[in-house]
Amino acid sequence: MEKILVLDFGGQYNQLIARRVRENHVYSEVRPYTTPLEEIKAAGYKGIILTGGPHSVYKETAYTYDKALFQLGIPVLGICYGAQLMTHLLGGQVEPGAREYGEVAVSLDTQSQLFSGLDYGTICWMSHTDYISRIPAGFKITAKSETCPVAAMENPTARLYAVQFHPEVMHTRKGMEMLHTFVYDICGCKGDWVMSSFVDRTIYQLKEKIGDRKVLCALSGGVDSSVAAILLHKAVGDNLTCIFVDHGLLRKDEGKQVEELFRGQYDINLVSVDASARFFEKLKGVTEPEKKRNILGEEFIRVFEAEAKKIGKVDFLVQGTIYPDVIESGVGDAALIKSHHNVGGLPDHVDFEEIVEPLRDLFKDEVRQAGLELKMPESMVYRQPFPGPGLGVRIIGEVTPEKVALLQEADAIFRQEVAKAGLDREISQYFAVLTDMRSVGVMGDGRTYDYTVALRAVTTSDFMTADWAKIPHEVLGNASNRIVNEVEHVNRVVYDITQKPPATIEWE
Repeated sequence: MEKILVLDFGGQYNQLIARRVRENHVYSEVRPYTTPLEEIKAAGYKGIILTGGPHSVYKETAYTYDKALFQLGIPVLGICYGAQLMTHLLGGQVEPGAREYGEVAVSLDTQSQLFSGLDYGTICWMSHTDYISRIPAGFKITAKSETCPVAAMENPTARLYAVQFHPEVMHTRKGMEMLHTFVYDICGCKGDWVMSSFVDRTIYQLKEKIGDRKVLCALSGGVDSSVAAILLHKAVGDNLTCIFVDHGLLRKDEGKQVEELFRGQYDINLVSVDASARFFEKLKGVTEPEKKRNILGEEFIRVFEAEAKKIGKVDFLVQGTIYPDVIESGVGDAALIKSHHNVGGLPDHVDFEEIVEPLRDLFKDEVRQAGLELKMPESMVYRQPFPGPGLGVRIIGEVTPEKVALLQEADAIFRQEVAKAGLDREISQYFAVLTDMRSVGVMGDGRTYDYTVALRAVTTSDFMTADWAKIPHEVLGNASNRIVNEVEHVNRVVYDITQKPPATIEWE
């Protein structure tokens, strides 16, 4: 299988670069800058992309690499820090100054192969405080902006290309065309990464690996663990047992829906556990978001362990880990934004021989494509993304059963109104948050002092950056009216209009 390496130097957009390559039907993988050169040589990559990063290449603490990378004969594209590192290692010069951030007008040399077929002028996303002041020998400048004298450069003979801007973000208007040109015209890829082949190949590999041995799956009811479970069920049938732990923090009626789908439609061996009282007890008095995540992750493992011991020895434990979970939890040197419950929290005392993570190499939308290939119901495939800790991180402050019940109702109303307006597929993610703010209101002739519910909805193609969704005022008004009238102890509804960044999509 042809593949592109994304060599990570600590940039926040590392997985987005890999995702953009895959959108061109070419498999890509992210590996840290500490990956040995010999491993890269042996892996058979068709091309290499160097990511951005937070450092300055001329400092002693900068992340660097063996300059022999540029002598392998494999096409290399340096992006932002990657472009500066290429310059620095090959004898050019990088200096502080020429700061640019945001959308910038860039002039392109359309004779460059990387920019072939594009217009002379375009808009690109810049994010740098250093700049390339002298290019290495053998290179030529192929783009510039008013502030940045080297917005791009190339040495086509050596198959080396560099851009100071970020072609992977949607704000670079012709970025996808540039990456397509690099992957196909420069690297010579043909595009063999398709989901149907992934599903068939994965089921075959699981059958070969597992045979007639026993498999245990932690089922959350979300898209990731559901697709993983059905892949395993296709491969091993009744040798799969799923454990579904209801921590009491699910969306309205979600536990019932999971049981109906997996027991009723798929006839999968399912053990369902209501552990809500245990979780609420552990969360008493806890308000700090990361502490809540850690408690929920730890308790999930303990409950799962207890149920697994009743089953006895199994050979394999299945997790619905996906690629962003792996990368955001510390691959390379990207900053850790939030902990992920699927990574680094494996049960210590369950009697199994090996972990199976069939979706570990997939991004979220690729998981959905796999679900459609498996003929899963669209209601399950397109279920709204939901954090592992559930409503525990959509309730600001202490989590109580009363607050959960309140938020379940408010969230269900919001989702109903969005779906009724036909916007459920247009909006990437939408949900309600129960804030810890209470304010004065008036209902009837009486004064109230109740909670504020925040509504959050975003549009995004990659979940790395996101814009707030421009939901029609009528839809927001209907949702607000229903929430304050139908949900007790809520007297105010607000709408979050913050982009990511600077905000995250979830509130905690």
